[in-house]
Amino acid sequence: MNGSTFGNIFKITTWGESHGKAIGVVIDGCPAGLPLEAEDIQKFLDRRKPGQSRFTTKRQEADQVEILSGVFEGKTTGTPLSLIVPNTDQRSRDYSEIANYYRPGHADLNYDRKYGFRDYRGGGRSSGRETIGRVAAGAVASKILGELGISLSAYTCAIGPVAIAPSRFDKEEIFKNPLYMPDAQAARKAQECLEQAMKETNSLGGMVECVITGAPAGLGEPAFDKLDAALAKAILSIGAVKGFEVGSGMAAARSDGLQNNDAYGVDSRGNLIKKTNHSGGITGGISDGTPIIFRAAFKPTPSIAAVQETVNRQGEPIEIQIKGRHDPIIVPRAVVVVESMAALVILDALLASMTTRMDRIKDFFLNR
Repeated sequence: MNGSTFGNIFKITTWGESHGKAIGVVIDGCPAGLPLEAEDIQKFLDRRKPGQSRFTTKRQEADQVEILSGVFEGKTTGTPLSLIVPNTDQRSRDYSEIANYYRPGHADLNYDRKYGFRDYRGGGRSSGRETIGRVAAGAVASKILGELGISLSAYTCAIGPVAIAPSRFDKEEIFKNPLYMPDAQAARKAQECLEQAMKETNSLGGMVECVITGAPAGLGEPAFDKLDAALAKAILSIGAVKGFEVGSGMAAARSDGLQNNDAYGVDSRGNLIKKTNHSGGITGGISDGTPIIFRAAFKPTPSIAAVQETVNRQGEPIEIQIKGRHDPIIVPRAVVVVESMAALVILDALLASMTTRMDRIKDFFLNR
């Protein structure tokens, strides 16, 4: 199976299945000398692990990470980092029925068509548990970025019909409610909508927004490797993401040039500034030094207990009710996944940008 490796300089390879013995990631290209402990990674994994609230799957997994290689005496050695998280609460019997039919909204049918074989236990490689490796790697990338003054903040900006209000935005509120919404009023309304969906054995979709501050101008390449294109690939590679937008995004199509262009000006200290940020911090595929802002749209959880129509492997129409322990909404646990994938992209772009100007190369090698 191709496509399990991501990145160019800071490169990761995730491995493992939902009901296998473990999930993990190998990170290549991590610089030596980074202070790193398992707790640095665990803090990120705790944000995506199951069982956090009634709006997440009841699967009980500690998602405890272990560093197998690449760290000595509390610092990275420059060799590959290998991280592992054991699976401890698999209930494969819950999935025995789906071996012979295809769940609506899942990759079951396409896996059979592509490989002629599939691991039906929890979706195997297409399960949300695959994101454990991404988050573990993202924790390492975020720590490196933090040492460079770059920070990322992702949060839920909409669930179903409920969206946060800019006037009520409160960053401190993000970690005060189970939905990771920076708007207490919207979080309450969203929880009511989720309660109703659960009563109807249904699920909801939503939107995650991510803001990256401190990233310098000059990240990204102007043709095929634009920074926004790299972010789009990273975010759309997350299971259940069906839409991606930067800055004004889709709203730009309903705007005009005078409204959508970001006018330039000069502040009181003589520094060039943008008066607005419709571009989301990226113009011409290159970061401009202002906050990078993007959003990811997640579809509703496809595993629902309501009766659905499908076909079995013999092509016969049937009705099903999916068993197992599933999230009524994917979004809250996906917030940290979005943040982690963004961190991987920004770090990789930073490392690549070190070679784009001769003066910087000379400064590095001649002034050491």
